[in-house]
Amino acid sequence: MKSGRQVLDARQVVRKFSPLRGSPSTPDDQVSTRMSSESFTGTRPPSIICRVTEIPEHLLKRSRERRAAIGQGGDDGATDGAASAPASTPATTEKAAPPVAAAPSGPPARTAPPAPESAPPPKPDPAYVTAAKQRRKVPWWAMATLGLMPVWGFMYVRSVTEAPEVVEGPLGIGAEEYGSCAACHGAAGGGGVGYPFSGGAVLDTFPNIEDQLRYVYWGTGEYNLAGVEIYGNPEREGGPHLTNGLGVMPQQGEAAGGGLTDYEILGVVCHERYTLGGADPTSEEWAEEFEEFCSEESPVFEGLEAGEFSLVDEEAPVFVGPSGEEFQIEVVGPPVEGSPAES
Repeated sequence: MKSGRQVLDARQVVRKFSPLRGSPSTPDDQVSTRMSSESFTGTRPPSIICRVTEIPEHLLKRSRERRAAIGQGGDDGATDGAASAPASTPATTEKAAPPVAAAPSGPPARTAPPAPESAPPPKPDPAYVTAAKQRRKVPWWAMATLGLMPVWGFMYVRSVTEAPEVVEGPLGIGAEEYGSCAACHGAAGGGGVGYPFSGGAVLDTFPNIEDQLRYVYWGTGEYNLAGVEIYGNPEREGGPHLTNGLGVMPQQGEAAGGGLTDYEILGVVCHERYTLGGADPTSEEWAEEFEEFCSEESPVFEGLEAGEFSLVDEEAPVFVGPSGEEFQIEVVGPPVEGSPAES
């Protein structure tokens, strides 16, 4: 075969060589033709060599419509067949219909999800934040030094600050135990419910320390039972203090039902006389008493603390003072009248 255009369609051959069409001896829907192999090469005119069956028009029309729908063009023949055209007129090629898009078949195609919105750009840092990020950092060794600065400062302050004076002996113990007395006589001895101690008032009432020790030990209850009206200096300037003259003095000694030991009572009395009352331990008037009763080396305080004797013993022992001299104190004993100051 030399060319595809030289090959004749079977329908065109039937329509072109249709002398037998419509003859009495041959039906219209069945035509017998025979064509040799040379008829398809174009070297010889076609000849009838075989039996060909004519295709119905409705199938040809359907074929043309389908070919036009898929974009392959229509048929070369006329739409209404060879009966409407002269037998001698050659077949004309029908103009191809424009391609028609095929109808989609099957489920609809999936669409891509919408792209996520891009995050907004971060806000610029404030000027102070930018400056802090660009500032040079403190080196690690400097941080260690700064961490030790509080310790160094504490040690320096301790080195330049004088250590507080620690009071020991009777005055130290008396300052601790005086808290229970401050409610009536004031924290600084200014008085309140009870008589004041400050400004020498306690020394005016008790010029002799033994009288004060006895009154603190037994309290107003025992003095009332003993019938003692004046517990201190009867010659006190402004008049003597009378039992029950200003409230009730609770007993403090253990034998009277109180809560203080004998050496604690001595400490409280020394605190009231020398710390609050203002007695000068270096003066001629009070130096001997302070050395015997209230100093840190007081033999009386040491004897009471060691339990060698009691404030209510009938006879007091003989003591040896710091200077080596022997001395003896007055027996505290039970409640008795107060004594005046020695002249």
